[in-house]
Amino acid sequence: MHAVGHFHPENEITNQFLEELDIGTDNEWIMERVGIRSRRTVLPLDYIRQTKNQDVAVGLEAQIYRNDETAARAANLALERAGISKQDIGLVIGGTSVAERITPAEGCKIAAKLEIEAPAFDINSACTSLHAALHTLSCMIPEKIPDFVLIVVPENCTPNVSYTDRASAVLWGDCAVAAVISTKVPSRIQMLGNTFGSSPVGHGKVVVPRMGHFFQEGRTVQKFAISRTVTLVKELQERYLTPERRFHFVGHQANLLMLDNVCERCEIPADRHHCNMEYFGNTASAGSASVISMNWDNWTAGDDIGVAGVGAGLSWSSYLLRVGEKP
Repeated sequence: MHAVGHFHPENEITNQFLEELDIGTDNEWIMERVGIRSRRTVLPLDYIRQTKNQDVAVGLEAQIYRNDETAARAANLALERAGISKQDIGLVIGGTSVAERITPAEGCKIAAKLEIEAPAFDINSACTSLHAALHTLSCMIPEKIPDFVLIVVPENCTPNVSYTDRASAVLWGDCAVAAVISTKVPSRIQMLGNTFGSSPVGHGKVVVPRMGHFFQEGRTVQKFAISRTVTLVKELQERYLTPERRFHFVGHQANLLMLDNVCERCEIPADRHHCNMEYFGNTASAGSASVISMNWDNWTAGDDIGVAGVGAGLSWSSYLLRVGEKP
């Protein structure tokens, strides 16, 4: 992995803002259940106040940023950090939980926005879309992959949120991430132990209907997320944990209380657990990578970053980023 970039829109939905919507929630209720103080949105705040986003079609038109715009900002940061140009990218893979159109692929729209002329397509696995793209790359024949691949995941979730539903309104925020990957050119961060799995029988547990509002079976999904994440992290620890290296944990940014539970069960100290959902909310498949990106300059040789993701499908994935010296 050569670089990661992220972008959060400027508009902020605080707990006080949600309290003023009069939907039966307040700061204490939110913090006790999900541990989120604020989140970012591509929607105008006045639009949310006036309509509570009851018509998804109207919400999509009201967006300040489109998916390709947030993704391009994240991609430009990743390219700058990687020290390469757009012309070096030979493949673009997109993915999102909230595609704006059925066709074309988000990857094609984003590549066009970036003025990248290269093959582009999507790999969609909801909140594990970035994980699925990375796993797919790991399964490809290395010599057939271009020198540099750009993975872009825009998650503008709030246009699909009903701001009359306190259970979902308190969760979601918007973010885009991008990663520059190479299977040929060495970098200071090596990806190891890439896994992906799913249980399609649970496909109805988390749903975003076409032109509809987000829905999930909250308790069922949270129980699944905790159990599966604990399993994934313990597998990474068993395989890679050594006294010579520092094991860090970055999980799916869904719920702070859920991640605290995982850390307790996996014996991960507070200073090795990295998260951002307290101030940015659940940003779907952009969450864990945005944490890695926001800490990009802090990772040093000797760090191992265990990443675990869960999502609709139901799906799960994990990998380890091993930080070494610059080649």
